[in-house]
Amino acid sequence: MINRTLVAIAILAGAVACKSDANQANAASTGSNVARDSSNGGGGQGGRRGGGGAGRGGRPASAITLASSDVGVVKHDVIESGIPITGDLRPIETIGVRARIEGDLVDVLVREGQRVTQGQLLARFESSEQETGQASAEADVSSATSEQATAQWNLDQSRDLFKAGAIAERDLKVAEQTLEAAKAKLAAANARLKSTSNMQRDTRVVAPSTGIIEKRLVQTGERVTRGQQLFSLVRNDALELTASVPAKQASAVVTGQAVHFAADGKDFDGRVARVSPTIDPTTRAITVYVQVPNRDGALKGGTFATGRVVQKTIANALIVPMPAIRQSQENGTTFVYRIADRVIDVASVTLGVIDERAGKAEVLSGLSDGDRVIIGNVGTLGRGMQVTVLGSEDQGGVGGSRRGGRGGGRGGKGRAQQPASATK
Repeated sequence: MINRTLVAIAILAGAVACKSDANQANAASTGSNVARDSSNGGGGQGGRRGGGGAGRGGRPASAITLASSDVGVVKHDVIESGIPITGDLRPIETIGVRARIEGDLVDVLVREGQRVTQGQLLARFESSEQETGQASAEADVSSATSEQATAQWNLDQSRDLFKAGAIAERDLKVAEQTLEAAKAKLAAANARLKSTSNMQRDTRVVAPSTGIIEKRLVQTGERVTRGQQLFSLVRNDALELTASVPAKQASAVVTGQAVHFAADGKDFDGRVARVSPTIDPTTRAITVYVQVPNRDGALKGGTFATGRVVQKTIANALIVPMPAIRQSQENGTTFVYRIADRVIDVASVTLGVIDERAGKAEVLSGLSDGDRVIIGNVGTLGRGMQVTVLGSEDQGGVGGSRRGGRGGGRGGKGRAQQPASATK
């Protein structure tokens, strides 16, 4: 019995020893595989992050893939500097058409929004009374004209008779006075005819200028008083933008300067027509009046507009897109991310004229014609990152492309599982 127990203990000790030797052999094999995998540039998760490229200290270098719309090109172009302005576009003139006589309207011929030309008939008054008065005045003129002619003939005869001694001087004086009275009567008749003619004319309401009927304030058959407004007529062949400019920039605005502005989603051009001679003590600004041609009626009165008064135009400036410009949070310097040899570089730049409306800026130093820069917010960027630009020559040409990065990750994992292939 004792011998059997000793034999069992010996067998159990041998089994434990064999199992320990096997575990040590497996650990040695795993360490060898890891060492080989590291010598091949990293595997597993490290291979996926690296994208296939090595950075400083043996760590994988990060990579990024961009669309062609994320890349801008530095080039020579025209840029303008100016003073920003905003305001409402108003018609160059708004005319209130009023009644010149009192009476009843027998016809109103136009409605709101209708375009009319100068002299076009807008409405008519009942005019029988004015027509009768004009006819009477015309008859009075004819009678006075005949009386003047008769008085003139009598005076001529009286002068001949007076020279011959046939009449007394008193009779000659009477003939002269008769002629003067006839002339005065004719003048009065002509004045009355003119007055009645004006009244007859005022029964016809006509457009004082070419424009568009903004408001129609009366209806057919309505009785109106003298001076009552009948229509509101707008001249929109030209509009005027009224804007305020800070006093410190007042001397830079002069009559005749070009103005570029946007209104109702479209771009328009105008000219500075007038500049206020005084500075508003409350706002410390001057008022600038910009005249805008509008012959086709594309702009409507009351439209809000924003633009700038052009101060200077640079014809051949080196231009960089505004979305590419960034500012350092540490020292406030201006820089851009430039793509050089498919790698991101940080380039400090000095800017000149900035045109925010056009979204571009003049570069005085730091960039060259043809340089490519990253625009917009595309994620975390840094110096040395590899770049692939989709739709360009760079696509697929850099080891840090998305396809290569995913392949590296899978390859690393495969090498960890298959030591034999990792050593090839």
